[in-house]
Amino acid sequence: MNASTPTLALLGAAGAATASPVASAPTGVGVGGTAAAAEPLLSLRGAQVRLGSTLALTGVDLTVCRGQRLVLIGSNGSGKTTLLRLLHGLLTPDAGARTLHPLGAGSRVPRMAMLFQRPFLLQLSVRRNLHLALWLARVPAAERATRADEALERVGLQAQAGQLATALSGGQQQRLALARALALRPDILFLDEPTASLDPGASREVEAVVERLGEAGITVVMSTHNLGQARRLATHVAYLEAGRVPVHASAERFFNAAPPPAVHAFLRGENPWL
Repeated sequence: MNASTPTLALLGAAGAATASPVASAPTGVGVGGTAAAAEPLLSLRGAQVRLGSTLALTGVDLTVCRGQRLVLIGSNGSGKTTLLRLLHGLLTPDAGARTLHPLGAGSRVPRMAMLFQRPFLLQLSVRRNLHLALWLARVPAAERATRADEALERVGLQAQAGQLATALSGGQQQRLALARALALRPDILFLDEPTASLDPGASREVEAVVERLGEAGITVVMSTHNLGQARRLATHVAYLEAGRVPVHASAERFFNAAPPPAVHAFLRGENPWL
């Protein structure tokens, strides 16, 4: 991870410049194979991304709607992290379109933030890590203390506000990284395997925070290898394979309906007892 990574992660709305806002949200966008019932925030149409000589994503059509918890699953190298970065705006599509849709009847496009798999924390107090993030995001000084305190309360770290961030446990550090993103008050939060390096107890702490975010109306897009976690958290699931998204459905349909052969093979690989 290079020194610019924290700034990219914290200034979540930076991707807006690479998107194409439209005058009004599209109608008839399917969610999980049904008629659209939620407000579209972000969409990809025929998106393609090359990383050097590797075709990382191709032909991706995906719509993220307000209030969803969209979980990306797939094998290693299937394109989950690349898709998260493309949705966030850290990557620009080589072909196709990425569109941010104005919120409601207004002209403001969604604010975004991203939590990387291994968050970067400075050797400062928990509170100072948040204040620095807000300074980088050009949040007015008068608002920073309130925003930081609200974010720490949401993740249950008020008592640790004065402690050194790098001295926290793994689960607490991940919750601090979540707080840092939440302090920006995003409409969409992107999480790249947020519990990959945590023990079961710490993973459950992070899951509980993600559940509360969804209940509070924050749209969450996250990747995971943990199918149990996907079942617990997802309202919708997108399955990636070789840079494509062949399946995008509601979590109920994805896990309970007869899956396509490719998905069935993936689920068997993750769960040998099936």
